[in-house]
Amino acid sequence: MHPGNKLLPLLGILLVAGGLFFLGWSAYLWLKPTPAPYQYQLIKEGDHNQFSKMKLEDWPELKLSQYKVQAEGIDKPIAEFITAERERGVPVLMYWKNTTNEILYNLDRKPSELSTLATAIGKYAPKDALILAWWDTSRQLHLLTGHDTLFTSHLNEPLMIPAPWLEHTESIQSYEQTFWGGAASAKERDQFKRFSLALVSPAEEGIAILRELAGKDRETYLIVHITDLYKLGFMHPEKIGVAYQNFPMTGNMHGMITQMKAQVKQNDFDTYTLQSIADEEIRAFFLSDEASSQTLLARLLPFVDKKSPLEFELAQPIYQQGGYWVYKLP
Repeated sequence: MHPGNKLLPLLGILLVAGGLFFLGWSAYLWLKPTPAPYQYQLIKEGDHNQFSKMKLEDWPELKLSQYKVQAEGIDKPIAEFITAERERGVPVLMYWKNTTNEILYNLDRKPSELSTLATAIGKYAPKDALILAWWDTSRQLHLLTGHDTLFTSHLNEPLMIPAPWLEHTESIQSYEQTFWGGAASAKERDQFKRFSLALVSPAEEGIAILRELAGKDRETYLIVHITDLYKLGFMHPEKIGVAYQNFPMTGNMHGMITQMKAQVKQNDFDTYTLQSIADEEIRAFFLSDEASSQTLLARLLPFVDKKSPLEFELAQPIYQQGGYWVYKLP
């Protein structure tokens, strides 16, 4: 046989193999998720001495880390946050500060309120009691008090991101799971969904769902925070309508209250409540209608011209610290 004839089958095999490789690589590029549109960049690490604003002097064993959130195409960080973790543990989000006007991931709170709450729980709640709270609060309190919480994973629900990032949802979820320590189980996600639905249910129905989640006989403390309102509205907008606006603390309380009342009238809101963010800033949360005001979470928080949480009879109010309210389930 002529030597050239031997090359033809070999050349054909190489071309076919090359074509298959090209198709496989194209499929890989097609299926591979694009990177998240932001990155967490470590700024510094240390203990409570390097992070005095966190008020964690009673937890000297914790390692604290500060990160900045750097987005593609933007020079300045769009947010900063602080995590805490024990030795060989996973990071727990303790503080978040958004520096943009966009809805972004979480809502800021005063760190001192959390540490004061954790101290009170550690002192007064029985060690075998269960803590029932939003997943981020649950993780914080489990870290600081050692109490059992129904939610232990970084669930990242709701995913509050700017609209242009929605097409990157898959890569964002993957990035978040890697950073915070893995994915939650289907059971935990289902439990959290039922927890959120309990909070938007009528009060009596919602308390019954929470008791079922906690177990029939276990001593359980329900902890809610004012910022849970917006996250709940983000998850269930058909059941609770929530809006918010930040106001500077000018010292003129009468003028600020007049502004808020004007917002209620202008937008036909039903009521509002306040959250102190910092010494110089306050946030107002508005509920859209009476139905929103009758949800369990709204009944558990103080709203203007509504019954005080201290009058709530379906669960016992036992403690309040800043934006946190604590109830003992019946």
